[in-house]
Amino acid sequence: MPITLRHRPIAVIGALALIAGLGACGKTPDSPTQTNEAKVSGPDAKPGLAASDGRLVLPVVAGRPAAVYFTLRNDGAVPVTLAGVNVSGAGQAQMHQTNGGSMGMVASLPVDPGASVVFSPGGLHIMAFNLAPTMKAGGVAELTLTFSDGDKLSMPLRIETMESTDADPDGPDGSMAAQDMTGHDMKGMPGMQH
Repeated sequence: MPITLRHRPIAVIGALALIAGLGACGKTPDSPTQTNEAKVSGPDAKPGLAASDGRLVLPVVAGRPAAVYFTLRNDGAVPVTLAGVNVSGAGQAQMHQTNGGSMGMVASLPVDPGASVVFSPGGLHIMAFNLAPTMKAGGVAELTLTFSDGDKLSMPLRIETMESTDADPDGPDGSMAAQDMTGHDMKGMPGMQH
């Protein structure tokens, strides 16, 4: 008794759809659409804003916060205000400023046209709290900067240990990741209680 294939047209259509789908793999879309716009355009940012030299330095003592350093440049024609930060793989991130041995949170940071702001050890920096166990030296995290008007700018962060940086592990450069935090005013900062 011969076997009939009643569903042959459906099988052929399915196979053709699969082949067409495989042919499109790896192809960059020619223009953004509602479904691929995020991949093509990335986060919105004002023209002229750029962030560079991003690195996240893991804490020497597990459970302590990491420090994030980078440079933000405003080559645009208008001032901007950095209002928030987010680090992938961290439960919370905050902008901080170190002054005379004490560290305080910075709620917002104005950046004038033509100005650069350097987040570096001993000065402005970002503290990243509650790190995911997957954050390891040699990996990459992402820093997203949010401005007061809602615009955003993202950049990669190289994940490093204190040993892999140029800083002295004893911390003479003022790096919060290198110091044992003794003597710093850190009341109200998660993960910073002694």
